[in-house]
Amino acid sequence: MYNNILDVKGLKVGQVEDKEGLTGCTVVICEKGAVCGVDVRGGGPGTRETDLLNPINMIQKVHAVVLSGGSAFGLESTCGVSRYLEEQNIGFDVGVTKVPIVVGAVLFDLGVGNPKSRPNIEMGYRACEVASDTKLNQGNFGAGCGATVGKIKGIEYAMKGGIGSHSIKLPNGLVVSALVAVNAFGDVYENGKVIAGTMDNEKKNMLNSYELMKNGVNKGGFSIDNTTIGIVATNAKLNKAECKKISQMAHNGYAKAIFPIHTPHDGDTIFTMATGEVETDITLLGSLATEVVEKSIINAIKNADSIGEIRSHKDIARNQELLTM
Repeated sequence: MYNNILDVKGLKVGQVEDKEGLTGCTVVICEKGAVCGVDVRGGGPGTRETDLLNPINMIQKVHAVVLSGGSAFGLESTCGVSRYLEEQNIGFDVGVTKVPIVVGAVLFDLGVGNPKSRPNIEMGYRACEVASDTKLNQGNFGAGCGATVGKIKGIEYAMKGGIGSHSIKLPNGLVVSALVAVNAFGDVYENGKVIAGTMDNEKKNMLNSYELMKNGVNKGGFSIDNTTIGIVATNAKLNKAECKKISQMAHNGYAKAIFPIHTPHDGDTIFTMATGEVETDITLLGSLATEVVEKSIINAIKNADSIGEIRSHKDIARNQELLTM
């Protein structure tokens, strides 16, 4: 086992990032198609084709799910994924061509790197070209490149987020995995202890964002520069309604690892992809999804480039200059 989302056979993951602009995109491809559902909990989402995933609508399977930085601009990367998949003759057959079914969600990272650098068609296409079924980078890669957490005091006191993954395999062959890009307003917890979040003025210690909120601190914190987006993947046999239910239950993993979560300033979203191999119980599957999501979030933080500060004061000042241009 890889102990990540690649433990689900039939999936490939591609990631491309701009290390200077601090943004990127991540694509999970299922060439044969996967049944998919979604649940959006945050108040500021940016998504593609989520209406299609409503159980009452016609299309049953997706061919790719995209997680991207760049805020709404980053949705352009999904078009690059569509272009690549069409060239590979992958998609829903409409007679004259095959239309790739690509869904996705974005997070806000414009305030960290260069706000003029966004995931585009070329980046989405390139992510498909480098997609692998054996290798997955965690930390500040793909959609996690410019991710941050703990923004109640403003971006200069935040810490690095990232992208992380975890999986569980049961004796009956059931595999449940998650891949999460962590860009939260709140702090990240492991076993009840904050492991990433808001730094104090000297950037030596972590503070508790909830306690700061109760004491009236909100400098730059109540803003739009957040959102945690993720994918649960499984080899279970599910329909679209069941995938949506798993996504709903998997948000408990967000709540276990991040607080505050699902605020009006987050676009928190979880997709569920099912490849249809193993019969299982939905309650069990949703509980496993909660665990792998929680551990994926923790892995994202533990694999981040720098625990303690985002880049440097010089970079933060440069960001502000770019934002006012």
